[in-house]
Amino acid sequence: MTEKKYDLVVFIGRFQPFHNAHEEIAIEALEKYTNDLLFVIGSANQPSTYKNPFGSTNEIKVSDLISAALQKEFGKERLYHFEYVNDIYDDVEWCLNVQQKVNAYINNWCAGKNIALIGCNKDESSYYLKMFPQWDLIEIERKQNLSATHIRELYFIEEPNMEFIRGVVPEGVFDILDRNKHSEWHNHIVNERRFIEKYKSQYASLLYPPTFVTVDSVVFQSGHVLLIRRNAYPGKGLMALPGGFLDAQSDKSLEDAMIRELREETGLKVPSPVLRGSIKNTRVFDAITRSSRGRTITHAYNIVLPDGELPRVKGGSDADKAFWLPLSELDSSQFFEDHYQIINYFI
Repeated sequence: MTEKKYDLVVFIGRFQPFHNAHEEIAIEALEKYTNDLLFVIGSANQPSTYKNPFGSTNEIKVSDLISAALQKEFGKERLYHFEYVNDIYDDVEWCLNVQQKVNAYINNWCAGKNIALIGCNKDESSYYLKMFPQWDLIEIERKQNLSATHIRELYFIEEPNMEFIRGVVPEGVFDILDRNKHSEWHNHIVNERRFIEKYKSQYASLLYPPTFVTVDSVVFQSGHVLLIRRNAYPGKGLMALPGGFLDAQSDKSLEDAMIRELREETGLKVPSPVLRGSIKNTRVFDAITRSSRGRTITHAYNIVLPDGELPRVKGGSDADKAFWLPLSELDSSQFFEDHYQIINYFI
């Protein structure tokens, strides 16, 4: 291989899916700048959702799409590699995670330490390009005005627009999408999208979209956390915290709403005074993209019950199951929205 300026070029993105503009950047990196391209893939270890259908643990992985595209250009030579980072509320911690992934890769696989970051400054979502001043920045001009969001819109429908998709994704990616266009995985995401669009249509005519207020309970006891399994879209079948919407007519306070939802969804029979007295911490989680249903601000309450036998629980209301999960068995790929991150905050 010919010598190029950089020992390693880092390409950060979600790649949902990997499309022609992504491929152009990757090819330019490998042809002009490096013999070693590292994809740092965000929103990793997530369940399959309309926003994040491909991941590191999903039925179709981002790495599958990228490899299918680039193998047609470069064969199976060891030119490109993959690292994954989870979604985190704190940009500083996210930046640290990216640095750690890149440093680990350099220490294990890369002979030199001349590093560059490559990307296209397409909109406000590209702010991360300025977060790594220790690496040179290779800014690529936007050659194609492609949107992964638009591709998902035309793929996750009952009859996907494969003619359009064929023109905007690499051939290898198209083959994977075409094979799976009527799979159980595809149908699940179509159903979730249909629910979300119907939900949002209820307030589409309002001058300003509403802001929803919810509450969540993070109940710890004896190294376990109390969870439910969701019985409906969005997030049908996923683990979640007991919680729900504030009832503006009957809930006298957010704390009252939290206890009501906790009882409705888990049947937890611990007396209310004990629950209130066991609240150790609270926090508001308000990231603008945290919920697919619209702007949803949740107030999370961390309840720590005395160690001992775990109380019996039973799913009710929106939950088809309530259960105690050992904290060692937490798996972000099984959780609804940001509930895994909320639990980890209180841990």
